[in-house]
Amino acid sequence: MSKPTPISGFPEWLPAQRMIEQNVIEKIRATFELYGFAPLETRAVEPMDQLLRKGETSKEVYVLRRLQEDPATGGGDDALGLHFDLTVPFARFVLENSGKLQFPFRRYQIQKVWRGERPQEGRYREFLQADIDVVDRDTLPFHYDTEMPLVIGDAFRSLPIPPATILVNNRKVCEGFYTGLGLGDPDQVLRTVDKLDKIGPDKVAALLVETAGATDAQAAACLRLAEISAQDASFVDAVRALGVEDPLLDEGLDELVRVVDAAAEHAPGLVRAELKIARGLDYYTGTVYETQLRGYERFGSICSGGRYENLASSGNERFPGVGISIGVSRMLGLLFGHDALTISRSVPTCVLVALPNEDLRGRCDRIAQALRSRRISTEVAPSAAKFGKQIRFAERRGIPYVWFPGADGEPDTIKDIRSGEQVEADAGAWTPPAGDLVPVVGAGG
Repeated sequence: MSKPTPISGFPEWLPAQRMIEQNVIEKIRATFELYGFAPLETRAVEPMDQLLRKGETSKEVYVLRRLQEDPATGGGDDALGLHFDLTVPFARFVLENSGKLQFPFRRYQIQKVWRGERPQEGRYREFLQADIDVVDRDTLPFHYDTEMPLVIGDAFRSLPIPPATILVNNRKVCEGFYTGLGLGDPDQVLRTVDKLDKIGPDKVAALLVETAGATDAQAAACLRLAEISAQDASFVDAVRALGVEDPLLDEGLDELVRVVDAAAEHAPGLVRAELKIARGLDYYTGTVYETQLRGYERFGSICSGGRYENLASSGNERFPGVGISIGVSRMLGLLFGHDALTISRSVPTCVLVALPNEDLRGRCDRIAQALRSRRISTEVAPSAAKFGKQIRFAERRGIPYVWFPGADGEPDTIKDIRSGEQVEADAGAWTPPAGDLVPVVGAGG
């Protein structure tokens, strides 16, 4: 068999990177549960009509079908696609199980998703997301919008990553402003302004004239709104100075102030109002979030979400919600690519039991089992060899301790191969320092 060619966009981390990922997932999960979010996992596939209900996503959805299936005969429940985010399947889950859930319903999901994007640094076609959402029946109090950044801020502070800034906006601000300007298709304006970072202000202005029917003056006003940025409520005065009035604009500004003020009290510097943020998915109706890591701003958002009123609705039933999603693979891919995360060893093993000769393997196995019974990760040397060679085997893998079975009635000893210190030890009582028990994740150089 020839050497396989990697498939771009489907990351496969090395063991040390995978351990970092698991550590990050565990800390995110713990933070979510501290805030009372319950775990959930939904299926990987959804009906195509469900996936394509909201937003410009048709080009990104992977279709699922059997190899021998004739696509022309597909349809109905057989037309399945892999989910491209976790919000759409969550909304479907809520509708199917509303009679079994207690509202407001708080859940977290940490799962893979699939999106047919062009692979590039930090962007993949298969990636892990960590989502939280709160939904309620009929109406959802706005204070949940203010809570989302606080949860994410606490999760990020538990990780050895650069400081994060959560950029917030409110679609009501934008839509009300565009309506007050006299633009008749605010959704099209939103979609166009959302391209600002990708194509720049000149091309956005031209597109507003071409696709949204804006005059040059209206396009210029939209760009001036998008330039407004503040870490406090001063953005309100900046918007008012543009001279546009609309009731929806007023409502959006009031809500955005509440989000910014709540974050400033909980974690000063965490949140910044950024009025160019729109988010590309059409199901968002109010608050929207994007998140940047300091030093990695050019790569865009690694955590995003927002408020949705009508995504989970059927007939007279409506379950408005608000949620935010950490792009775990995206964040880690960027940090791995810049050697910004380290781990103290490349294996979970804390202790290597040296093997004097094959006749003593049973005894060494019993030592290892005694250590494992007390949750100390241990392995026995793969083969009998000179102790120096076995120590070098441990060094190459970052294992900090080597256990030497005592000979001829002598006590066992354990050696810290970093310091060279070697002491007598009992497998039923010896415990390593807390910092050595499991691999430690830290920030890279």
